[in-house]
Amino acid sequence: MFRVREAIGVAVFVAALAWAASALAQPPVAKPQPPPAVPGSAATAAPPPAARPVTRPATPAAPQAQPPATRVQPPAGSSTEPAPTDAMLGVRIYPAARYLGSYDAGKGQRYYLFGTLQPFAEMVSYYRTELRDKGELVFDTPPTHMFDVGKFREDTMAFPPSVTIKDYTWNGSPGYANPKPGTAPTAFPTVIQIVAPPAQPGSIR
Repeated sequence: MFRVREAIGVAVFVAALAWAASALAQPPVAKPQPPPAVPGSAATAAPPPAARPVTRPATPAAPQAQPPATRVQPPAGSSTEPAPTDAMLGVRIYPAARYLGSYDAGKGQRYYLFGTLQPFAEMVSYYRTELRDKGELVFDTPPTHMFDVGKFREDTMAFPPSVTIKDYTWNGSPGYANPKPGTAPTAFPTVIQIVAPPAQPGSIR
């Protein structure tokens, strides 16, 4: 296979050189020149004097409409949604974690985010013990570790029931910004994301 590809490549290269050589060997095409002007004709007559430009008052340009500023919407739980409980999520929430909010995942599921000041490795170790599962490092950069806490059903779920730990200090970042301005801390080094199965009809969540 390699010899066939090499032979094809040499043939294409030789053909390109032959085409370039033939193109260089052709004489240049002469450009048509205009006929000489006849004395006394309109072509040799002096051009008419140029018209003087008329000065007009400058009209101020209409101000351009500015596009509306894009507002970043905080997570729903940052102001109005109460923090979920362990029973609602079916998973123990790290005791020192701060609830940051939640996002709609689709099909009756939500992404629940919790910020913590603990390092990424410590949170991975905590949930390994809590869930009795080693989990899986799904991304090296930024470090992201995921634990499955339920069976994924594609027909009824948008995301696998899971606990995901993500390091937000990667590449020099100060962390995940606190969605509540003016409150400490300003950022969380590690974020815990919990996704529970969809609520069943008749259940309270």
